[in-house]
Amino acid sequence: MAAGHHHRSIVWQIAEDYSHCELLIRLPGYCPMPAFRDVIDVPLLVRKVQRSKEEVRKELGVGDDVKLLIFNFGGQPAGWSLKEEFLPPGWVCLVCGASDKQSLPPRFIKLKKDVYTPDVIAASDCMLGKIGYGTFSEALAYKLPFIFVRRDYFNEEPFLRNMLEYYQGGVEMIRRDLLTGRWKPYLERALTLKPCYEGGINGGEVVAQILEDLAVGKTCASHKISGARRLRDAIVLGYQLQGVPGRDVSIPDWYSLAENELGLLKALPRAATSLENSLPAGQTGEFEILHGDLKGFPDTQNFLASLASDMDSVLGHSPTHHTREHMAAAALFNWQEEIFVARAPGRLDVMGGIADYSGSLVLQMPIREACHVAIQISHPSKHKLWKHAQARQEINGGTPTPVLQIVSFGSELSNRGPTFDMDLSDLMDGGQPISYEKARAYFARDPSQKWAAYVAGTILVLMRELGARFDNSISILVHSGVPEGKGVSSSAAVEVATMSAVAAAHGLNITPKDLALLCQKVENHVVGAPCGVMDQMASACGEANKLLAMVCQPAEVLGLIDIPPHVQFWGIDSGIRHSVGGTDYGSVRIGAFMGRKMIKSTASSVLSKTSSEDGSQQLGNGLNSEEMEDGAKQLLEAEATLDYLCNLPPHRFEAVYGTKLPESIAGKEFLEKYVGHDDTVTVIDENRSYGVKAPTRHPIYENFRVKTFKALLTAATSDDQLASLGELMYQCHYSYSACGLGTTGTDRLVELVQEMQHSELSQSEGGTLYGAKITGGGSGGAVCIVGRNCLRSSEQILQIQQKYKDATGFLPYVFEGSSPGAGKFGYLKICRRIPSQN
Repeated sequence: MAAGHHHRSIVWQIAEDYSHCELLIRLPGYCPMPAFRDVIDVPLLVRKVQRSKEEVRKELGVGDDVKLLIFNFGGQPAGWSLKEEFLPPGWVCLVCGASDKQSLPPRFIKLKKDVYTPDVIAASDCMLGKIGYGTFSEALAYKLPFIFVRRDYFNEEPFLRNMLEYYQGGVEMIRRDLLTGRWKPYLERALTLKPCYEGGINGGEVVAQILEDLAVGKTCASHKISGARRLRDAIVLGYQLQGVPGRDVSIPDWYSLAENELGLLKALPRAATSLENSLPAGQTGEFEILHGDLKGFPDTQNFLASLASDMDSVLGHSPTHHTREHMAAAALFNWQEEIFVARAPGRLDVMGGIADYSGSLVLQMPIREACHVAIQISHPSKHKLWKHAQARQEINGGTPTPVLQIVSFGSELSNRGPTFDMDLSDLMDGGQPISYEKARAYFARDPSQKWAAYVAGTILVLMRELGARFDNSISILVHSGVPEGKGVSSSAAVEVATMSAVAAAHGLNITPKDLALLCQKVENHVVGAPCGVMDQMASACGEANKLLAMVCQPAEVLGLIDIPPHVQFWGIDSGIRHSVGGTDYGSVRIGAFMGRKMIKSTASSVLSKTSSEDGSQQLGNGLNSEEMEDGAKQLLEAEATLDYLCNLPPHRFEAVYGTKLPESIAGKEFLEKYVGHDDTVTVIDENRSYGVKAPTRHPIYENFRVKTFKALLTAATSDDQLASLGELMYQCHYSYSACGLGTTGTDRLVELVQEMQHSELSQSEGGTLYGAKITGGGSGGAVCIVGRNCLRSSEQILQIQQKYKDATGFLPYVFEGSSPGAGKFGYLKICRRIPSQN
């Protein structure tokens, strides 16, 4: 979408072409393609071997006693920096796609350009490369262990990889180990694999027969019209949901003919949450709780049950097939030692949103969905290291050194690596913790593992800010039930849960408020996302069914406000992925800080005129300097040193400064006139233009709206109270849009709430839903809705959910319910329950 308007015709051409398909011929390892209703599944499509293994090895001059590795990164740039020491003794490597000019070290053999790859694959002992359909299929067909390196932004990879690992044919290599030549542990692991795929490999013949049948008039399609229209809808949906805010989307004429087709599908139930299907209250499975209390949280009980399942699998008590995430988790901990567990929820931004970085009052509700983190510390000599981490220590002298190992569940949802490890010494430089800049660069090297900055960053922040030292190895398991990219602070939940667990395991006594401020530093300085502090504060300090009221200057908690029993809040996901690190959020923040700098400059200029020789000079606010009273001067003096934009009242903004601010300004022009914008977590780009007036106006008025909202919550119960709460939320939503942070999806949800609110049925029943707004950083994510706490309201939320699906094809997730923050939960210390001897 960022490529620009002139490329959109390609998108529509692809959609138009696919819409004419008769059917889908689907190969094993497919990624979901729900737009196709007519599907024929066929076997693997594999090229047949033409020569025997013995013939190929003889031609290459490789004996039977030599282990043969094929290095296969087809389609990738040649020019790899390969060294002989990358290979263990007794190994030879065949390199595909090497350039004619490239010279290879001993024991590396350059294959000819026209080599028939299947023959070489079948003659090798294992393959090292990237996953593509051809290499994946032939590795399975010829039972060749496949060492693969993750491909960023390749949507098919997770499904191919899962199938490869299911048939015990694959092992993932970390990219930095590929580049630095730490191949030995992966080669050793590959030789222990026993690939077991026994499915068909004659997909070519099967597909040929299907095509022949179609050519002679035998049709396999049963829903040609509906299938084509549904396909068009699905493609356009993806196109719309990923659209760049602020750009017009031109929909072809044929789309209007198909936009109602998805209404044929029946309504689906609300998305299940991690609190459903739980264990009976109080059941802890195989663990004894040495400290803390489950507090009746079903999701925590489920997390402990998951840990018990992982433990059983590594102890050989469970025959269940596990995903590689669970296999990694099973090998992560020493199950005879203590484990610490922390829990932190996401949050629903009821009011305040992006005004937090301008010092506003905010109202945040911790949601039911939460992140759990389990941590164990071990002496380096007793730490269970993964094979490649062991090899790294052997290369460095063999002395046990502290290592950080992390497993993150749910990695397939965002195509990121499920594991991460590093030497803790990597966080040190000359006996001191490394700078935040170096840490940010360290975690950004591999996009598939950048997520680790949210977890490992907590350790660096504790080092730098509290002087903490970590002499032991650390194992961390992250399991989050907070959906990512939905604007409910999944990142804050991970940070708060991780730091809570790290602090508990190392005996660090940190108050919830201080912990939230430290977690904000993780996101600002290590991850590099310019967020305010409200997300972390809500996750750390919130309580169930209460709104956390906080003035973000920088983080003064005013208290917890009970949600009146007749009021309820919901969140509905728009399906448009939100990221606080996105350029739109960052540019709006920069615009707000630019506006504050301009206001301060204007106030200083007016003050300087009052002391000039021409005492009767006309001032910018309509006053004459001789008429200015002491109170007015004090106001200007305060505004000339304005610390937070939200401390400027709306009437002062309108009376003195609003007309003086430009709608937008070029970065270069601003820097030439004002030098800087005084924000430590964002950088102005000289080559782009930034909106100023709307981003400045928003937090000033939002602060006023939030104060009014807070006061209304304690007002007498009435329809007017609910209507006023809803009106404030609507105003907030449209102010977001004025800043450029709105989207078609969130606007559609707000419109559906308004339609429901003003329908004749709702009017006759006294109304149930009263208002809605986009949440958090905007540019997608969830919408917050306020309504009467009654069954009819819940029914209307489900109706909105279905109407949104009918219009877009996307069934939105509904957030309902609340749970306490990490501070209220505390932590658990658990150990394996030793079976009694009978």
